[in-house]
Amino acid sequence: MTEGPQGRAAFGLKTAEIAVSLAFLALGALVMYDSRRLGAGWAEDGPQAGYFPFYVGLIICASAVFNLVRGLRMRPERDIGFVEVGQLKLVLSVLVPAIAYVAVIGWLGIYVASAVFVAFFMRWLGQYAWWTLGAVAIGNSVFFFLVFEIWFKVPLPKGPLEAVLGLN
Repeated sequence: MTEGPQGRAAFGLKTAEIAVSLAFLALGALVMYDSRRLGAGWAEDGPQAGYFPFYVGLIICASAVFNLVRGLRMRPERDIGFVEVGQLKLVLSVLVPAIAYVAVIGWLGIYVASAVFVAFFMRWLGQYAWWTLGAVAIGNSVFFFLVFEIWFKVPLPKGPLEAVLGLN
């Protein structure tokens, strides 16, 4: 694995190919497994609910195995750096807060979690004034509450604040 012009590689192309292939193999296997639970066969009246998803999962698995074999057979001279440490840090600086955001939606509700998420990024990356980020974060959540809950009548996950305000 070679170093790029801007820094040390965090991991190589071979590692990335293998990891992504294994992730897709797991996803395809999960689709196939759940399709069998729904019924992946042919009934008297046609295909069961899991018939087409089962074969989509099978295609995903076959593609993943093909790419996995290609990744495992990759020659060392082709195993160049996939991502550099600095680039990976930038990606993780957005990915980790996004994962935290998704994780707290169940406890805080989507509107409070979204307001905190927007405010966090506005302050951290944009250095906006507190009043600006408060107005945008709260305004954003109020806007989406009106759109989804009132106009489209689509209930989204709510937390303790909505319960206190009687918006459940």
